[in-house]
Amino acid sequence: MSLSTPSSVASLYALLSISFWGVSFVSTKAVLHTLDPLTLLVLRFGIGALFLFFLILAQGISLRIHLKYVPHLIILGVLGVFIHQLLQASALLTIDASAAGWMISFAPIFTMFLSILFLQERLSMFKMGGVVLAVIGVLLVTSARTGHSLSFSLQIGYFLMLASTFNWAVYSILLKKLAIPHPSLVITFYMCTIGFVLTLPFLFQTKGWQALPLLSGSEWLHLAFLGVFVSGVSYWFWAKSLEVMEASKVSAFLYLEPLTTLIAAVLLLHEEILLISVLGGVIVILGVIIANRPVLSNK
Repeated sequence: MSLSTPSSVASLYALLSISFWGVSFVSTKAVLHTLDPLTLLVLRFGIGALFLFFLILAQGISLRIHLKYVPHLIILGVLGVFIHQLLQASALLTIDASAAGWMISFAPIFTMFLSILFLQERLSMFKMGGVVLAVIGVLLVTSARTGHSLSFSLQIGYFLMLASTFNWAVYSILLKKLAIPHPSLVITFYMCTIGFVLTLPFLFQTKGWQALPLLSGSEWLHLAFLGVFVSGVSYWFWAKSLEVMEASKVSAFLYLEPLTTLIAAVLLLHEEILLISVLGGVIVILGVIIANRPVLSNK
């Protein structure tokens, strides 16, 4: 397949998105040492929206949106940006970046169940076996650092991470289904702006700006990366890939995200990677591939 074909270009966009998102767990974990989750999100969305705004101006694209699509943008902005990022940032207060990266692979499982509920797809025994395998893998990942039991804070952290994967499945399906007839760059800008507006009041409530002078140079770099590439470019590229490819095929790229997170966590955060955690992550990916293979093969 030539790199110039639409599906190849869309695949490249999806691959770049999951690569940036994989590293985002590490960058978020690094910045949360100084900033609270809500302050981090305000700054991320603000930087991302500003970057996308100047990018739109540079390309001479109109920002005008038909009023009937405003509710669609609000729904996508709340689910895919505000709620999703708040869940992940809160989860990373108690769980490792590498564990979060493995667990994001569970999102295609939720996508499969949503397809069964809303698209009347059948759940075969083969698919069910993949789901069971993925669940076993998640249990191995979540218990890797705690021996026989999970502390309450870790339980909450893993629950929030799982909730974010379900939320992402809903967001991806809606983004594809709503098919707002405007450039993906403009859609992403408004979604990021909505996330910024929704989180801005929390900045004044928590007085999060007081922590800004405490940020180190490396933390500012992590924050800039989160704003420009994770909150801006990645969402834009994900939307562009969904313009061309089926949601299930784009979602399959999430299988590769944990590898990016694992490498970044070891290199940047010096996290200890336990064998049982890696084994659990591999089982999650295998289970998800098995559960989705019949769906993907019919595309």
